[in-house]
Amino acid sequence: MRSPQTLLGAGTLGVGGLILAGALQLSSDAGYAGVGPNFLPLVVGAALLVCGAGLLWEARTGGYRNMEEPSGAESADWPGFVWVSVGILANAALITTIGFIFSCTLCFVCAVRGFHWAEGRRGIRPAAILKDALIGFCIAAPVYWMFTQLLAISLPGITSTGWL
Repeated sequence: MRSPQTLLGAGTLGVGGLILAGALQLSSDAGYAGVGPNFLPLVVGAALLVCGAGLLWEARTGGYRNMEEPSGAESADWPGFVWVSVGILANAALITTIGFIFSCTLCFVCAVRGFHWAEGRRGIRPAAILKDALIGFCIAAPVYWMFTQLLAISLPGITSTGWL
């Protein structure tokens, strides 16, 4: 068990190092609020290096202690994974066509279907899909309005009013 744990720590260190190397290639010219475009990648890279070092130390000094048995199924639920993946890919593909609100609503509906599928609830009832769509809309619309109306950040919409 120590070998996979060591690989996880080493991999985390590697990703942190790559992010830091990439961040050092970015311009450090201060922009808004006095920070440049390399600030956040530097923070993320440094945090990954710290986490990777901690994981590696833990793995090499006896392994993850007091680790509980994993919960869940023995193997992945591929149909549920496909539902969630389709939702994310559809969101990315349709966001400029049907707008932020509707593409995020579709993503939410597909993700919920995937989670239900993974729980063994495989039936697709129109009432449940409508409920999921309404919930997704009620989450996506205020987010869209907050970004476009309050923060003046442009997100893809289907009208030029900034409300839909």
